[in-house]
Amino acid sequence: MRDALEALASLRRSVGFRNRDPESLKVVVGIDSDAWDRLVSGPRPARLHPFTALKGPVHDAPATPGDLLLHVRADRMDLCFELADRMLSRLRGAVSVADETHGFGYFDSRDLLGFVGGTENPEGADAGTWAYASAAQEPDHPGGSYVIVQKYLHDRDAWDSLPIEEQEGAVGRTKAEDIELDDDAKPADAHTALTVIEDAGGNELKIVRRNMPFFQHDQRTYGTYFIGYAADPGITEQMLRNMFLGIEDASHGRILDFSTATTGGLFFVPPASFLADRPPTPAV
Repeated sequence: MRDALEALASLRRSVGFRNRDPESLKVVVGIDSDAWDRLVSGPRPARLHPFTALKGPVHDAPATPGDLLLHVRADRMDLCFELADRMLSRLRGAVSVADETHGFGYFDSRDLLGFVGGTENPEGADAGTWAYASAAQEPDHPGGSYVIVQKYLHDRDAWDSLPIEEQEGAVGRTKAEDIELDDDAKPADAHTALTVIEDAGGNELKIVRRNMPFFQHDQRTYGTYFIGYAADPGITEQMLRNMFLGIEDASHGRILDFSTATTGGLFFVPPASFLADRPPTPAV
């Protein structure tokens, strides 16, 4: 596994070179808490821990641990296939694939419930501030990021039976225009009401979402693969606690009545240079 991770940057360049824009092919490697101790010696990431399962009054967020997360993105599926295929060839005999999901862009960044996702993502340099840990946050691994992933399956029949106004109330935004509802019109259990996190000074804390829809028509499987990057995983975890455990007048996020979480994992994404430098093997 260590050999394969060390070669990943070279593989990405080789595959990406076939595209007019080589930089459009992206790959991120996340390592979970248990695998970190088996792969890497020296200091652990300060906030790395197993994903915490949540058992709410109505809905649950399961923990489904995995050692590695490979997040591959490109504007062409053949590039994604080629890089993943070559990576898995290098890992053959060392890993087994626990979950594989092929996401796609759906119109103007909408999910399969019909709403735009990631509208409130920070942009430009601000996105890096929220996604990448600073030296103060992560003294031994500055520039790394924490990513939480969950696979959600949608009950589209039940969702589509709702009037548009109820759908908008569950999300907290208008469906066609993607405009956030006024606070006095937004239900307490709206998704946007529960996932806005603030610090003690009232400043909003953000994450960078890279959610993707996925489907399998023959199985009537339709869903959203949630991917949230953050310098501090505690921000994402608080959002999930609000959704599944509820706060104040909301027992849970209304959207969860139509979207069921089936997986959950937390990974640390070290900087690319960390993988290329091949840290020492832990003592057995």
